[in-house]
Amino acid sequence: MSAVLIRNARIYIERGRFESALLAVDGIIRAVGSEEEVAAQAPAGTVVWDAAGRTVVPGFNDSHQHLLNTGIALTSIRLNEARSIEDVIRLSREFIEERHPAPGAVLYGMGWNQDYFEDDHRVLTRHDLDRISAEYPIIFDRACGHILTANTRAIELAGVTTETVSPEGGQIDVENGELTGVFRKNARILIRRLFAERSVEHKKELIRAAMAHALETGVTSVQTNDVRQADWRSTWQAYCEVLDEKPNLRVYHQHNFMSPTDYQAYFDAGFRMGQGTPFNRMRPLKLFIDGSLGARTAFMREPYQDDPTTCGIPTMTPEEIDAMVALAVRNGEGVVTHAIGDGAVERMLDAFDKVCSYGRNPLRHGIIHVQITDRPLVERFTKNDILALIQPIFLHYDTKIVEDRVGAELAGTRYAFGTMKRLGIHMSFGTDSPVEDMAPLANLYCAVTRKNLKGEPAGGFHPEECVDIYDAVDAYAAESAYVSFEEKTKGRLLPGYVADLTVIDRDIFSLPPEALLEAKIDATMVDGRFVYER
Repeated sequence: MSAVLIRNARIYIERGRFESALLAVDGIIRAVGSEEEVAAQAPAGTVVWDAAGRTVVPGFNDSHQHLLNTGIALTSIRLNEARSIEDVIRLSREFIEERHPAPGAVLYGMGWNQDYFEDDHRVLTRHDLDRISAEYPIIFDRACGHILTANTRAIELAGVTTETVSPEGGQIDVENGELTGVFRKNARILIRRLFAERSVEHKKELIRAAMAHALETGVTSVQTNDVRQADWRSTWQAYCEVLDEKPNLRVYHQHNFMSPTDYQAYFDAGFRMGQGTPFNRMRPLKLFIDGSLGARTAFMREPYQDDPTTCGIPTMTPEEIDAMVALAVRNGEGVVTHAIGDGAVERMLDAFDKVCSYGRNPLRHGIIHVQITDRPLVERFTKNDILALIQPIFLHYDTKIVEDRVGAELAGTRYAFGTMKRLGIHMSFGTDSPVEDMAPLANLYCAVTRKNLKGEPAGGFHPEECVDIYDAVDAYAAESAYVSFEEKTKGRLLPGYVADLTVIDRDIFSLPPEALLEAKIDATMVDGRFVYER
């Protein structure tokens, strides 16, 4: 038996209720209450941990991200801080000088965003990447993950020319009769095939790196989209081996298949939603049906205001969506879908209307991102109790561009956190890491202030859509547990729930919202064990 008694704490139970002590025995919370009450139930040999007055909340549960890709980002050329094209070139050259990649190795980077460039607000081209190296093939993903740029060497190795036909749902950019090196949405596969399939051992290294980062940010559970049709078996094997060896993080897979044939093969192999262990479990099917706002690939009902030639790029037709959703439901699986533009959100709600009835959603279908909506579209979520898996941290970037992209009226109803809460929609929080960092405190800050991480705009972006800190923490814990059918065992610090919790160095419930960015994660507990201490 292992037992830990946390004392001298401010333990969040529910809105307006805090306790001072918690007892965890064999990974399950046995008691919460006053120190006297809880200590009286502690078995012999209990370890006492003094919280020194700090705040304890349920472990943060990121309801949508990419953990394996986070590991890739942590070990590749990191371009998130690049503020110019020259920065991208400098950072990449420094990486080559420091790491000395093997001749012919594909150099990969991610995180660049042309809207942050101060020298030239344009996407990277192959000519920019050719300045880094003409010998190494180079592939750089934009921060959103829906556009990549490749250098000339990579394009040549991939065999792409101006005569190459783009896959449906993708675009190869050509300018003045020449390839620019920019590949959008489904066209990215033409270049990404240069990556040799990562070995199971390599994937395990990447997963371990990402897990360590999760724990230091206070995240105890992730719902991650890494198991994808191209190499899903080896990815699943890597996760099984890592989490059997060291179960320090709870991982739930939003597995991605985009064709009925590949998806059926997954079922034929014996896989179903819910399969796995408490630390490594298959959950819903994940679909991608559009791109991103920043890349103008999110699918809109009307043309972009700042580019009337396009409505974005839908990656699946309504018929294809219906076929995949129907196959999932026949096999008892839920579906969660990447949908950012209002056109994409509408298509998914239409598809869910066909498989839900009487206002019930037993498989907990949901839409991830739900970025551009008007009020009627948000209200449609309540018709069949559709879940919304959202990323408040996206406000940090999107407030800079949204009115230019879609106009002031539609921008005013985007990311309607407050409206969703008032309508009773199941709204959970995540980060889409590595698109944004996994850190929950920054995510909470954006949810309660509607400001970017620089404190802009003053007063917040449509502050009527703010949520308070209690609802924000609940969205990050209890509501994320609901997404994975675990609301009765996870997401609250109550007897019978798993002992997953996060210790914060100050009381985030009484702080001015702006001070959230100053708070620090001091410790993380998973399954009754402290797995991180600062």
